[in-house]
Amino acid sequence: MLKEFKAFAMRGNVVDMAVGIIIGAAFGSIVKSLVDDIIMPPIGLLLGNVDFSELFFVLKEGAVAEPYATLAAAREAGAVTLNYGLFVNAVVSFTIVAFAVFMLIRTINRLRTEEPPAPPPAAPEDVLLLREIRDALKK
Repeated sequence: MLKEFKAFAMRGNVVDMAVGIIIGAAFGSIVKSLVDDIIMPPIGLLLGNVDFSELFFVLKEGAVAEPYATLAAAREAGAVTLNYGLFVNAVVSFTIVAFAVFMLIRTINRLRTEEPPAPPPAAPEDVLLLREIRDALKK
């Protein structure tokens, strides 16, 4: 059974998939940082100094009554919150990852598409002449 597992694990597709998952996880963390640290702060600044990661609705108060200055304070008090700011960040991250995957697949498909086969070369004149003689003899 160990030999079968080793043969399965060392097949090209499984190794390629493992490499893809590792690179995908690293890419996901890069995109998360890009969204949280680069993209959303300027957007929040344009919208009136809003920190999207701190946008939430309190559905049920916790042990300490409202108002909660931050999401961490609300969580610490045990409040039930609807974190729509984090959701917006996640949607932006997903959009970036989806676009990157789309571009990658588009590039791969362009590289995979084979050019149509070239038309066969024209027959030499002596072959054409022999065909004409053959056709004439048949008549």
